[in-house]
Amino acid sequence: MYEGRQRAVLAEGTVCSAADWTTAWPVGGARRLVLQEVGSDSGRVTCEETGELMQVLVSQALKIFILIFKLFSFLFFFFSILTVNLVTVSCCYVSRRLSQLSSHDPLWRRHCKKYWLISEEEKTQKNQCWKSLFIDTYSDVGRYIDHYAAIKKAWDDLKKYLEPRCPRMVLSLKEGAREEDLDAVEAQIGCKLPDDYRCSYRIHNGQKLVVPGLLGSMALSNHYRSEDLLDVDTAAGGFQQRQGLKYCLPLTFCIHTGLSQYIAVEAAEGRNKNEVFYQCPDQMARNPAAIDMFIIGATFTDWFTSYVNSVVSGGFPIIRDQIFRYVHDPECVATTGDITVSVSTSFLPELSSVHPPHYFFTYRIRIEMSKDALPEKACQLDSRYWRITNAKGDVEEVQGPGVVGEFPIISPGRVYEYTSCTTFSTTSGYMEGYYTFHFLYFKDKIFNVAIPRFHMACPTFRVSIARLELGPDEYEEMEDAEEEEDDDSADMEESDEEDEEARPRRLFDVPIRRRRYSRLF
Repeated sequence: MYEGRQRAVLAEGTVCSAADWTTAWPVGGARRLVLQEVGSDSGRVTCEETGELMQVLVSQALKIFILIFKLFSFLFFFFSILTVNLVTVSCCYVSRRLSQLSSHDPLWRRHCKKYWLISEEEKTQKNQCWKSLFIDTYSDVGRYIDHYAAIKKAWDDLKKYLEPRCPRMVLSLKEGAREEDLDAVEAQIGCKLPDDYRCSYRIHNGQKLVVPGLLGSMALSNHYRSEDLLDVDTAAGGFQQRQGLKYCLPLTFCIHTGLSQYIAVEAAEGRNKNEVFYQCPDQMARNPAAIDMFIIGATFTDWFTSYVNSVVSGGFPIIRDQIFRYVHDPECVATTGDITVSVSTSFLPELSSVHPPHYFFTYRIRIEMSKDALPEKACQLDSRYWRITNAKGDVEEVQGPGVVGEFPIISPGRVYEYTSCTTFSTTSGYMEGYYTFHFLYFKDKIFNVAIPRFHMACPTFRVSIARLELGPDEYEEMEDAEEEEDDDSADMEESDEEDEEARPRRLFDVPIRRRRYSRLF
């Protein structure tokens, strides 16, 4: 009756052949299919109960999803096991490689030289490998690893420089202190010592109280200073608990003047922790606790290494086995013809004060004639002229015969040196001038030799907290006393010009050294 193919409709709008339908989805039970002729070669079947069919489809899809999930779970487990094994193998390899590297001795050589400054000679003497040297040194001074290299280098450089020049000074150094000794000092003073301070004292426990001192000297006609580096036990005995210097530990001591440099082991009374300073009593406050400070260094390392650098660089001259703390500015040199004049300066805190303002400076003059000068260039100094200017612009002129009461003769290759001092009522000032000479072979012919301008400035200072805490009435009374002091100074400046050079307030000339024909001091 029908031509062509028959088709079964699963749902409305979906067509398949009748044979396929009966094979895939047999008709029976509650299913009722209605065949309907569609065209000449196809039939259309409508499903009245599509719900059951959808359940079958969902069930089959769920089974497929479960199979896929199991497959991916298996693959994930497999790759996880594989990854763990690979990581374990890699970690074992890395661990073994690191172990090999840590035992590679040349790698420890760099660390030994960087942190402990151990040389090849020391390694040979101790007959140890680099790794053992590093471990042994770390177990001894490992807590100072951030400071040890800088401080050890400073000590090595200082001893190397001083051994041929000041052998007695090097022999006065003491062996390093033990950790137990430093811990005992901390318990005694009730404060922790700075690590860089402890590190230095592990290398050398100060020096014997001898002259000259390691921390420099200064000599004038009636004043001498030489500072020794105190050992830790002596320093602990001088630890200050009194007002004005509370929690301050002395670093140096001068047996002639009693002068000391202090380090603040705790922040107190306006001081920063670890600052190094010279004390300067406030003479106007009428209070023993009023002590101003000239700051020398922010830390022990800063203080010590800067001093050593000044010594080993030749900045501080060495005269008769003593280190003199003069600072030379390369620009403070002037040449006139065959004669060169150079100047170096120094600040004397022990003779200075902030209140009243009185800043004491010393300077060193070196007069030298070139060795290539002709013999007839020999000359003799007749007089000197100074122009002194303070920070306010006030000018004072000084002129007089000779220097230090003498009239030195300068000839080719000869040198004449002497020191002189001056004071300022301001924190800084400068001097310049000239010397007048005459030729030995032409006595009527005179000429001037320029003295270069040289500046002098006191170090940073901090006013005593006791002064800052004064009441208005006390402060006004103290200001009046300072004004009276300034008036007295002004009266002295206006005195007879003949006494200008004799006044100790201004200039004192002292010979330091004149080769072949001069004496020291």
